[in-house]
Amino acid sequence: MYALIPFDHQPRTRLVFGNGTLSRVGELVREYGGSRVLVVSDPGIVKAGYTERASGFLTEAGLAVEIFGEVRENPSTEDVDACVKVARDFGADFIIGLGGGSSMDTAKGCNFILTNGGRMHDYWGTGKATKPMLPIIAIPTTAGTGSECQSYALISDAETHVKMACGDPKAAARAAILDPELTVSQPRRVTVCTGIDALSHALETAVTKKRNALSMLYSREGFRLCHAGFPRVLRDPKDTEARGMMLLGAAYAGIAIENSMLGAAHSCANPLTALFHLTHGDAVGVMLPHVIRFNAQQPEIAAIYESYFDGDLADRVSELLWEAQMPRTLTEHGVKEENLRDLAEMAAKQWTAQFNPRLPSVEDFVELYRAAL
Repeated sequence: MYALIPFDHQPRTRLVFGNGTLSRVGELVREYGGSRVLVVSDPGIVKAGYTERASGFLTEAGLAVEIFGEVRENPSTEDVDACVKVARDFGADFIIGLGGGSSMDTAKGCNFILTNGGRMHDYWGTGKATKPMLPIIAIPTTAGTGSECQSYALISDAETHVKMACGDPKAAARAAILDPELTVSQPRRVTVCTGIDALSHALETAVTKKRNALSMLYSREGFRLCHAGFPRVLRDPKDTEARGMMLLGAAYAGIAIENSMLGAAHSCANPLTALFHLTHGDAVGVMLPHVIRFNAQQPEIAAIYESYFDGDLADRVSELLWEAQMPRTLTEHGVKEENLRDLAEMAAKQWTAQFNPRLPSVEDFVELYRAAL
């Protein structure tokens, strides 16, 4: 069942985990040779005071600091271009991505253009940066994307809204600071959307065609931590131990993505975000139980799911969505029968579809959306 598929694992990102570890950001930047630090963040994180705290630790370490705090959700090429201008004007030699996946992706996207020139489209794919890139430290304030442990930046074309996955080993963060205290103040809505996203990463990476012995270790532990931590966080948002479980689980799932990729639930999610403006967590969450059932028609995949959860895994995901008070049908999001084919045709073109254990046809995607309707 667990074929020993060859892999080449090169750990690129140091993990610094624990309450209060944000205070180490200055010493880490100095350790990696930085002197002029651009902090990339979003307005919510700025308002919460986290960028100011990080800047204080950097200043105490004798470093020059500039803040770009205008990152928008699902960053586009416009966000990256604006960030690059600030970085160039400041003369940054080090970048920090502080916030959710959008901030970290924008920081990575900025790094591509700042060091290698051109535009984001030039780096769509893998390994297209020919010059060295600046060191980055990633500091997630949500337990969701796992972007802190990935070498890819997901950036949307500002005109077509197509999401471009731009990856290069040089783009990976040198270190990720995983400080659970930074996630305590996030709104419940952010907690549930990012939490479901982390769970989906752990479950999708476990069964992709690229899964291997190493990725499955991270997938399994990522799921164990998130599955245990998520209900606790919903019951008590100030439970820092549970917050830590979610943050570490999301990071492990991010490492699994780097080694295994994602599948059909994410292929279904992107069109829902593009056409109906669902948040990513809502989109992937509403589709995940149905993709699990679709994949479980393969006995090998069903066995993996059974090893993760002693019971019906698809039903368990639905229970977690219910507990998180997230919509469990597409109808609740305004999707109608006549929209399904357009969604399916877009889903079939998503790059993650090719890694799903069962390669879905357009008709398969129509049925997946219909099941979720």
